[in-house]
Amino acid sequence: MSGVTSYDTLDSLKALVSDAYVNLKVSLKLELTKSRETVLELFDRVRRQYPSMSHFGRHGEELALETGAGETPYRWLAVRTRNIRSGVVNPDDFQSAHTLHRHVLEVIPYYLNISPLDIDSVELLFGADIMAAGNHDEAVYNALIADSPLSNLLVHDCTVTDCQPVLTSTVPDEPGVEVQYEVKTRSHGPTRDHEHPEPISVYQTIRKTGPLANLSELDQTYAKLARHGEHLVEHAMIPSLVVPIRGAVSSF
Repeated sequence: MSGVTSYDTLDSLKALVSDAYVNLKVSLKLELTKSRETVLELFDRVRRQYPSMSHFGRHGEELALETGAGETPYRWLAVRTRNIRSGVVNPDDFQSAHTLHRHVLEVIPYYLNISPLDIDSVELLFGADIMAAGNHDEAVYNALIADSPLSNLLVHDCTVTDCQPVLTSTVPDEPGVEVQYEVKTRSHGPTRDHEHPEPISVYQTIRKTGPLANLSELDQTYAKLARHGEHLVEHAMIPSLVVPIRGAVSSF
């Protein structure tokens, strides 16, 4: 699952963007019966594996364990009512991100009493942030839409105020597996605020729907998602989304 190709792919991505990250999400069909003891025991188990993840807090309904602000790589784990998520921002390589997520998958069934039947989906997100001033939607439009038939929908001299394409498809020969590409813009309309740029985010999410036959399938499922995901980052996400959007941003 890892190797020179994986490292080179992440290295190439990080050279093009301000931040790159890999997130895991396990969605459940039933609500977790969270107790103070079980969640703290889970977080303490993860902290022993990753001592830098020592900051515990509550954000609304979410309980989170994370590294300190400014630390690289930044790691986090969050428990909500019906999902468990984890993430690594700017990892040294893909393998270091996978190691955290596979550890989380190993321990959460026992600390949170999760059954294979309860698993609704497992998804792996490969994300990238491209810092951009001005109208994000205009930049994305110029990068991805302007030379397509969709451009004929706009009238002359109009301003693009929302362009956040989402594309989802199945993965051939992999039942229950989908891949989704999404572009998230944050600065809309005719603005030219170069002093406070915000990121355009590019997300590639590969998802396997449940339930699973047994808990041992969690790691197998993750390995499959990681393998497909890394391949698509190199051959789809970078050349077809990141590079053209970065080019459009630089022309502002």
